[in-house]
Amino acid sequence: MSSNGAGDKAKGAGNKAKGAVKDAVGNVTNNKKMQADGKKDKVKGETQDAKGDVKNKAND
Repeated sequence: MSSNGAGDKAKGAGNKAKGAVKDAVGNVTNNKKMQADGKKDKVKGETQDAKGDVKNKAND
């Protein structure tokens, strides 16, 4: 596993973007499951982003 947080931050950004799209599409189509999946992906992305921040701080 890499000690650099850039990979985690990139994965986090991807998951946040994917989640935002799912949430928006679910909202427009009134699909509650898709909205929930989108929110879950956004939280996953935020967690990965925070993990990347921790790794970067540890390397300072």
